[in-house]
Amino acid sequence: MGKKICLVRLSAIGDVCHAAAMVTRIRTQWPDAEITWVIGKIEYQLVRLMPNVRFVIFDKKEKQAAVKKLKQTLASEKFDALLMMQVALRANLASKAIRARRRIGFDWARSKELHWWFTNERIAARQHAHVLTGFMDFADQLGVPQAPLSWDIPLEEPATEWALKQAKKLGKFAVISAAASKAERNWLAPRYAQVAQQLVAQGIAVVLCGGPGKLDRQLASDIKHSSSVPLYDFVGSTSLHQMAALLQQATLVIAPDTGPTHIAAAMGTPVVGLYAHSNPRRTGPVNNLDNVVSVYDEVIEEQKGKAWDQLPWGTRAKGSDLMQRISVPMVWEKVARLI
Repeated sequence: MGKKICLVRLSAIGDVCHAAAMVTRIRTQWPDAEITWVIGKIEYQLVRLMPNVRFVIFDKKEKQAAVKKLKQTLASEKFDALLMMQVALRANLASKAIRARRRIGFDWARSKELHWWFTNERIAARQHAHVLTGFMDFADQLGVPQAPLSWDIPLEEPATEWALKQAKKLGKFAVISAAASKAERNWLAPRYAQVAQQLVAQGIAVVLCGGPGKLDRQLASDIKHSSSVPLYDFVGSTSLHQMAALLQQATLVIAPDTGPTHIAAAMGTPVVGLYAHSNPRRTGPVNNLDNVVSVYDEVIEEQKGKAWDQLPWGTRAKGSDLMQRISVPMVWEKVARLI
């Protein structure tokens, strides 16, 4: 039973949230374990205060230099187990810099980009598993006892104080984190605005949040332009810890499949997730699948001629207009249940 453990999960924010739950399970069940987490530069900012975890930052923008740094950092170490929790070729190549007796990767069905070449052991096969469940399979493979699901992602005190201050000014509030990483996964700005107006009519303030990217900024501007009520705009102006703390204080969060969706779930805040391109059974907000508004099942059957459960797990629907199938009443029905 190895207790010197390294895991590779570089990105993205949502997947790092899922990985944090698995790390918390190891920490609580094996308190004497030495855990090293090789992680992306941005994602590190969210989980950096997790106790009893050593983080090694891997900046993918540095390319080969990042692999060289990783090898230098871990040159003198050998781990009992390496958990290869990312199948991307970049992560697979980075794993070569890490010496470990057990190199545990995904099962055949979940492997791609030559992932299996870099492993000597695989987690048990599982059909139709949520991403978080798939990550927990790594703890199972190690022999870590089961534990209640917990994320334990501590936030810095100034960020929490800032969020409490905002909550005091806002009163009861909901967060719309509108932008996904790709524009096709975004819902329509006028429809977000309609939901925002209905929330304000119920006495609930509406906050917009998101990253500093151009897509986030443009969508927030479009929502405000479409809205007849004032909205509070924090898009691009918060740190990851401030955003997480704000999400923690919210009554609910409305978002597509994007990082803040999973941060909110990790913080224990109800999430109304909006899905068309990916199966929410696989990537939906944990503990909130009953709150998801999804047109994925009908879309994927139209495109592939088969039901979702007859297709390879993780099959994505394609198209730039799929999110238009989600109507305001469909979203409001879920929101109304939570307020």
